[in-house]
Amino acid sequence: MINVRNLSKNYGETIAVNDISFEVQTGEILGFLGPNGAGKTTTMKVLTCYMPPSSGTVNIDGFDVTEKSLEVRSKIGYLPEQNPLYYDMYVVDYLRFVAEMRGIPKEQHNSRIKRMVEVCGLKEVVNRPVGELSKGYRQRVGLAQAMIHDPQLLILDEPTSGLDPNQIVEIRNLIKELGREKTVILSTHILSEVQATCDRAIIVDRGKIVADGALNELQAAFHGMERISLEIKAPGNGCAEKLRAIDHVKQVEEKKTEGENHILVLEVEKGQDLREQIYDLSVREGWKLLELHREVTSLEDVFRQLTRG
Repeated sequence: MINVRNLSKNYGETIAVNDISFEVQTGEILGFLGPNGAGKTTTMKVLTCYMPPSSGTVNIDGFDVTEKSLEVRSKIGYLPEQNPLYYDMYVVDYLRFVAEMRGIPKEQHNSRIKRMVEVCGLKEVVNRPVGELSKGYRQRVGLAQAMIHDPQLLILDEPTSGLDPNQIVEIRNLIKELGREKTVILSTHILSEVQATCDRAIIVDRGKIVADGALNELQAAFHGMERISLEIKAPGNGCAEKLRAIDHVKQVEEKKTEGENHILVLEVEKGQDLREQIYDLSVREGWKLLELHREVTSLEDVFRQLTRG
């Protein structure tokens, strides 16, 4: 669906996007993430024909963004970070206006508007002015304008910015529903958005791609040590030493001790699962094992490793 090769974009002496290449397959939900100023929005603007690349090529469904921009735009629905709404218009009139702008035949306007009202949950506000809506409903209207022409590709730039937790969950669920039918690129610096909605992530930093893969692959690739957390009930303070003596344990940190209750974190060599050995040790020592689990490297850990500078 999307093929980007050696894309660069400069603003004078500033390099915003620096020779990046990636592909997005039909039906994927891709998280495009990085810190502020990493080049995310600039890349989205090139993909949507808002600005030309300085060098490199971008093809959307076989069409080059610089040579066939009208064809590309007809296949894309775009929700920029600054939602393009007219606050004085009623929701239904705004959607009809967008349908006309998108060249949808007039006899299809009512059916397309009805469909967007259903998909985006706008039934309660369709006859209200846009300016009177909550931020959550305005985002829904923005999604409706991006989808009203039934595009194959949706590009969403920070779609949950400024929303409250309930509104964020609603928009996340809507994006996941859309991903069943369309290719979606979600550009954000909010890691929880990617974990909640995306199949794959690309991480950019200072204009370059620093990681690309499925979320579980990224978490596995950047996991230097396995961590095991446990809570035991045992007399005395010799627990850490005995745990440290287990093969492949590199470090034991005692997080908290209250009376006979000990909370510890073990760092062990990558690929080693020592839960069985810890259980056996607890049985031999007569400890009461209250909790035992392996910690998983989070996307936040991966992101910080790659972008902390």
